[in-house]
Amino acid sequence: MRGRLTFAAGCALVGIVLGVALVSLLWLPYDPADTTGGRLAPPGDGHLLGTDKLGRDLLTQLMSGARTALIAGIGSVLVGGLLGVTAGLLAGFATRWLDDALSAALDIAIAFPTLLLAMLVAAAREASLGSVVLAVGLGMSAIVARLTRVLVKRVLAQDYITAARTSGTSWPRIVAEHVLPNIWPMLVVNLALQLGLAVLAEAALSYLGLGPPPPNASWGRLLQEAQATVLTAPIGAIAPGVLLVVLVVGTNLVADGLRDLADPIRRSTR
Repeated sequence: MRGRLTFAAGCALVGIVLGVALVSLLWLPYDPADTTGGRLAPPGDGHLLGTDKLGRDLLTQLMSGARTALIAGIGSVLVGGLLGVTAGLLAGFATRWLDDALSAALDIAIAFPTLLLAMLVAAAREASLGSVVLAVGLGMSAIVARLTRVLVKRVLAQDYITAARTSGTSWPRIVAEHVLPNIWPMLVVNLALQLGLAVLAEAALSYLGLGPPPPNASWGRLLQEAQATVLTAPIGAIAPGVLLVVLVVGTNLVADGLRDLADPIRRSTR
């Protein structure tokens, strides 16, 4: 029951941001590039949350930023999951010397700072949403690969794998019928956690000027632009910060709920 409540609470929080992002695809109060609202206008007078220091409608920027955050998070998870699971499977089935080499490479990749990797990608490809997805996804893939490798090794040590090999079952069939069905619950939980981290990484990169350029909105850039006027117009910093907290906490609760629901040992102990 606790796992179900946690999962439901996380889905509710993520659903709020997802709903805002979907609405932004169909309707926005103003054009994101419209700067005719006046600098730092207070809430009201046609602007529900006021305007930022450039005269843009703050509600419009927040709605567009929700779309950017989800695209960056989901895109990074897809890139990191695809690369990480593939590399983890290869390491799990590799011979000992190749496994040691791949493990060392994964440790180095995990230790490499994601922000530095993003700077390198941005320098090579220019700052854009695609560069953020690629950089964060590459940084995430090493973590997913190491987890996949550990899970694959654990499954391959089971007696039913030996029995399957003795009966002549091919390795691709073993992967499809035995390995992936036994490791996917933990992978899904980890990817749900990585989604929240990817959203934070996108906000951090946008704060540093390495995210999607204007007129694309980003919560991280809104925080950076509002820091100079946080005392006179605090809503410009509070609103994107609250939305970031809601989305990240929501993804963490979803991951925690999935862990409780997927792990019978945790269910029995609770």
